Amino acid sequence: MSDEPTKPLTARPRRVLLKLSGEGFSRAGERGINMEEVLAIAKQTFQAAAGGVQIGIVIGGGNILRGAQFIAGSSGGIQEATAHYMGMLATVINGLALQDALESLGCETRLLTAIPMAVVAEPYIRRRARRHLEKGRIIIIAAGTGSPFVTTDTAAAQRAVELGADVLLKATRVDGVYSEDPEKNPHAVLYSELDFQTVHQQNLRVMDQTAIAQCMEHDMPILVFNFKKEGNIQRAVNGEKVGTLISSKVRVS
Repeated sequence: MSDEPTKPLTARPRRVLLKLSGEGFSRAGERGINMEEVLAIAKQTFQAAAGGVQIGIVIGGGNILRGAQFIAGSSGGIQEATAHYMGMLATVINGLALQDALESLGCETRLLTAIPMAVVAEPYIRRRARRHLEKGRIIIIAAGTGSPFVTTDTAAAQRAVELGADVLLKATRVDGVYSEDPEKNPHAVLYSELDFQTVHQQNLRVMDQTAIAQCMEHDMPILVFNFKKEGNIQRAVNGEKVGTLISSKVRVS
């Protein structure tokens, strides 16, 4: 573990998987979809793709609906698995919004869903997804893994591994991974690099433990960064020094 400046991950990754939370599609403290926020994400992503990096995007749906909100307390008869499926469908709505925003900029995209819905999107098929990436299209992957009891963080880790990404980019509203909640402790340390073991042992809030374990098993580095800062998506995609890099081994500057 180190808080020293990190080296760039690579000069320019060939392929990345960008994980966007649903909250990124709305203003802070609000719900639903704000197209100004979506267009801001689309512009940054479009600029990043212009450099030739292949980009896949896995999106959450928390701005519209979280399956967990129907599970705790009085659920009104909704089963837990059903609630998770409802959350997956929310990610498809976000995917449609992001797709239109990207295409309004002249970007060629494909929306792929783990739950088949041929009228609005292609089914997620690994070989097809890889072919879209090779053709320079930005792919948007919605509906998680298509199975309940799995978070979109874990879906992002799985897609990053099976699509052969060089790095999983975890977009957040904070600058990276801190030793504590920086809103509660102004003296919390922002790490520039961490290893998977430290993240697991200290239970640092990065992604869920299943996603962390999957990335650790397959040696898939994770870059946690603040996408709300203009240009950070492009910097992250290009492998520049931004946020916190989590990998199997901390690099020495």
